[in-house]
Amino acid sequence: MATFRVGVGSFNIKDSAVGIGTEGTGHGNLKVEGTIKSTNLDVLGVSTFTRYSGFNADEVNVNNRDLTLSGEYSTTGDIVVEDGASLTVGLGSTACVGSVECISVKHHFSVPVGDTAQRNEVSGYGEGTVRYNRDLGTMEFFNGNEWRQFNYQTDVQNSAGRGVSAGSYPGEIKHIDYINISTKGNSLRFGDMTEHQGLMDATSSSTRMVTSGGYNSSFGGGAVMDIQYVTMASAGDTIDFGDQTQATYGTGASSSSTRALIMGGNRMPNNSPFNDGNDGNNTICTIEIATIGNAIDFGDLSDRRAYPGACGDPVRMVIFGGYSNSVGSPLGLKTSDTVLYASHGNAVDFGDASHGGSNKAGANSTRGIWSGTSGGGNTYTNIMYTVSIQSLGDATDFGDRTVYFAGSTMASQTRLVMAGGRSTAASPYATTNTIDFVNFASSGNAQDFGDMSFNQSDGGGASDCHGGLGGY
Repeated sequence: MATFRVGVGSFNIKDSAVGIGTEGTGHGNLKVEGTIKSTNLDVLGVSTFTRYSGFNADEVNVNNRDLTLSGEYSTTGDIVVEDGASLTVGLGSTACVGSVECISVKHHFSVPVGDTAQRNEVSGYGEGTVRYNRDLGTMEFFNGNEWRQFNYQTDVQNSAGRGVSAGSYPGEIKHIDYINISTKGNSLRFGDMTEHQGLMDATSSSTRMVTSGGYNSSFGGGAVMDIQYVTMASAGDTIDFGDQTQATYGTGASSSSTRALIMGGNRMPNNSPFNDGNDGNNTICTIEIATIGNAIDFGDLSDRRAYPGACGDPVRMVIFGGYSNSVGSPLGLKTSDTVLYASHGNAVDFGDASHGGSNKAGANSTRGIWSGTSGGGNTYTNIMYTVSIQSLGDATDFGDRTVYFAGSTMASQTRLVMAGGRSTAASPYATTNTIDFVNFASSGNAQDFGDMSFNQSDGGGASDCHGGLGGY
């Protein structure tokens, strides 16, 4: 026989129901209308809560039994699910934890599961939502503007961070090579692009590299709209991804862990890559790397930039240099732009470079390095300069390359690798297969890394461990 205490008195619960604030005859149950407050409510066996309106407990302890929530329940204390027990929130139910300080689950818990299509705006996801995306096979969270994937990056010195490099100009080579960034050595053959292509760039997520448009003289006007991709963990030829918003070459590209931005470039009406009066555009377009499809408009650069160098951390992309030829001979730009990956919009000023012109760039999660410059007129430098990506400001000198200009760049959290370039400072055709590198932590001149399997310049490179992937 159970005893129910009210105030200083008590009464017994026997065979008949006891109603508190209710009418009618019960059927051996305790019926409650209103609010129950308890510091230690224990539900045994296969019992369930079926009514929670106004219910508030200081602590819920699920011990050696299953507990199913089929309505609304709120608590201001801890929820502790001990070994051998389970807590289930039923369909249409909510568990409102208010100001709970901790939820302790000894073995595992399950998060919401869905595909990519189910994370659209009409699904009502709020900032801080966590879910498992079955299409991508990864955990992800919503930061209020976009979905980001959880990635774990080990120390690149103890991992096999892969760099992939594709294409070249002059010669419009379609070769693709790869390297292990954490070690020195010659590159190995990865595969081929679908077409002979150069004057391009590339960027990547932790699994997939995407190339920007480029230059192929066999196409009308030379400019290419195609975006291609490869899966970096396995060698092979590129696969069609979609199209840019316009045909361009001499573009820059950079990405976060999910979103790639392709900006600037040339959009010539003929086959000359240096046609006066048409060089440079200010368009930025964007794609979601994990999906396949055409790019959409993101915003505009502050200036028309052909051959800019772009890189970034997980939040921000920084673009330095390039040249704008809208009013005469090629003019090397010293200015820069920056945008945030999460929100569409136009670029704003970041600072100035010490040397203007086209270049290539790479970054870890804090520092960007721009490699080599060319201000037009086939004059190349081996200069490298650097900025701290988190703070606006002018670039400072980093050191010199072993060769001139750059073919492509591939970055890890500790090292920037630069492949190809020019063997002399004044010849556009004297391309090289030299690979050199610098460490982000200390300024200084580049050191020899190895050789490419082909001579490269104005190609596209990316890695599975660059600064834009960050700590997500």
